[in-house]
Amino acid sequence: MPDGWLNVVTCDDDVAPRLVEHPDVAVISFTGSAAVGWAIAAAAPASPGGPRARQQRTGHHEADADLALAAAKVAAGGFAFAGQTCIAVQRVYVHEAVHGRFLDELVPRVQRLVCGDPLDPTTDVSALITGDDTRRVHGIVEAAVGGGATIRCGGTVDDRGVLAPTVLDGVTADMAVCREEVFGPVVGVAPYASFDEAVALANDTSYGLQAAVFTASLGRALDAAHRLEFGGVLVNEMPTFRADQMPYGGVKASGNTREGPAYAVDELTERRLVVLPR
Repeated sequence: MPDGWLNVVTCDDDVAPRLVEHPDVAVISFTGSAAVGWAIAAAAPASPGGPRARQQRTGHHEADADLALAAAKVAAGGFAFAGQTCIAVQRVYVHEAVHGRFLDELVPRVQRLVCGDPLDPTTDVSALITGDDTRRVHGIVEAAVGGGATIRCGGTVDDRGVLAPTVLDGVTADMAVCREEVFGPVVGVAPYASFDEAVALANDTSYGLQAAVFTASLGRALDAAHRLEFGGVLVNEMPTFRADQMPYGGVKASGNTREGPAYAVDELTERRLVVLPR
C-alpha cells in the first residue's frame, strides 16, 4: 500500500473530536457505544458517513433445538473475551418445555470455564478492562437478583478482580441485563411459551446487531429471520459468528451501515454522474 493511504493515530479525548469535526474528513466509521455514536453523528453534520455502534444481541431457542449444541454455542459466545465483544451473547430465550434441560446443559459448561491471567493459554475468562467496569457489571447482576432473577453460577468477584462467568435465570425485560449492553461475562436466560412471544421479547430492545435462533425446523428458522429486527440472524450458530466478507452491521441503535469489503467500498464511494455531449 502506498505511503499515506493508511494511517493509525492513537489519540486522547482532545484530539478525537477535532478529527470528527474537521471538514476534510469525508467519512467517519465508529464502533462503540450508542451514546458516543450518536454524539459523533451530531458533531459531524457535514460528513456523508455516519456512526456505527456496537450493541445488543439476543439468542432464541425453540423446543425442537439441539440443546447441547445451543448450550455449547452460548457458553462460547457469551464469555469469550469476558463478554467484551460487540456481539457477545447476552439475552437467551428458551421454550418453557426445555428451559430446565437447557440450563442443565449450559451451567456446567460455564462452570468449567477457567478464570485467570489472560496471557495464560489455559485461561478462558479474565478480568474486565477496568475495575470500574467490574463494579458496573457486578452491579447489573446484583440488580437483576434484586428484581427476582436467580444466579445459576458465578456472580462473584475474586481477590484478583475477576468476575466469575455468570448465568442468570428468570431475567425480565425491564432489567438492565436485558435493556442495556452489559459488555461483561453475564448471560441472562428466560423462558417463553410461544414463538410469537419469543420474537416479541427478542425485538423488545432499542438495539439490533445480530441474533441467533436454534431450531430443527427450516420453516421456523426462516420465519424468525424474517421477523427478528436485527442486522443479522444466524441459525444454529452463536450470534458472535462473523466472517469479514459478511454485510456486518446493525439496525435501530446498533448502527446505520454495513461492514465487509464490498459493502465498505460502496459506503466509501461517492457516485459521480458524467454527461457527455453527443
